Amino acid sequence: MTLANATTGRTLAQTSVDLIANLQHSSGAYPASPDFSAYAGYCWFRDGAFIADGMSAANQIESSNRFFDWCSGILTRYQGTVDEIVDRARSERPVEGENMMPTRFRFDGAIGEEDWGNFQLDGYGTWVWAVVEHAKRHDLTLDRWGAGIVASCRYLASSWERPCWDWWEEHPENIHVSTLGCIGAGLVAGIESGLLDDQLSAQCADAIAGIRTLIEERGTHDGHLIKWLGSTEVDSSTLAIIAPLGFIDPSSPLAVNTVEAVRRDLEVAGGLYRFTADTFFGGGRWPLLSCFLGLCLARAGDAAGARTILDWAASTADASGQLPEQVSDLLLHPTGKALWTDKWGPVAKPLLWSHAMYLRLDAELDSTISPEVNR
Repeated sequence: MTLANATTGRTLAQTSVDLIANLQHSSGAYPASPDFSAYAGYCWFRDGAFIADGMSAANQIESSNRFFDWCSGILTRYQGTVDEIVDRARSERPVEGENMMPTRFRFDGAIGEEDWGNFQLDGYGTWVWAVVEHAKRHDLTLDRWGAGIVASCRYLASSWERPCWDWWEEHPENIHVSTLGCIGAGLVAGIESGLLDDQLSAQCADAIAGIRTLIEERGTHDGHLIKWLGSTEVDSSTLAIIAPLGFIDPSSPLAVNTVEAVRRDLEVAGGLYRFTADTFFGGGRWPLLSCFLGLCLARAGDAAGARTILDWAASTADASGQLPEQVSDLLLHPTGKALWTDKWGPVAKPLLWSHAMYLRLDAELDSTISPEVNR
């Protein structure tokens, strides 16, 4: 299925490539959303890594290269912070959460001053996974990003067991299963990169084994992944560690049960909610999360089901081809919408992460854009 752009007649995939490429900052950073008040001027490691992966899958090699340069540059810039965190990780005085590496930065690499749930570990694993996948996909050397990859793996291997904010900047007191899976996928990729010395590779392998054990023993309920350790609730973010990250084998009973539980509790007509208690803008369905579901279905061999999900995501685009962060037609908690609208204005649109996940699922289903386009 393709969605024709109302003014140009191009597909939504091509529109998405152009939108992301045109909005990418000269530094290489991808803005989360150009005009949404709470996001403007910032790039997240997590969102950006998935955006770069989507662009890489759409053959936008140089765009992805530039983002990964930005990531590695930031890690080089804050190498001293990483060193202190690693040095103190096993001491009686580990670095406080508010002084850990942030999840989002200004485009020039500066750390924002606003009050934000900024200690999130998942993005550092996700970007390592994404850059290694990018290099494998396009037969590239990883040397230009080596310093950043090594720094990230040192950071994660030292700190993976710490509670932190989740994908949604909530519940910093918990250890979140999607965070653990993103860390694990990054550490697996770090080892595969061949850039780690023997000591760091062993530390990463130990962390990976610890993550898998923790998920197995405390990160599941009734055979499916859960929101955080000790919970019984599901969260759509856990789908990402099945596909595209692959930390959980998509064909495994755990993955199959997780997809079933998420669909049972959080899907309506192809659209996925984040979690049942979500009140953010009333709790709408997120196209980007639906695309994670589509990737899980595709990896499990259900191409038709994945295509249906892609169609739903496309249906949320406006007449100019812009995809939102969430849609507001079937809200979980409608009374919560006004609070956020009054605070931050309308729902973020365009959200580059939404466009990137559309690209990623589109590529997975071999409904590709023109291969000669390569910004």
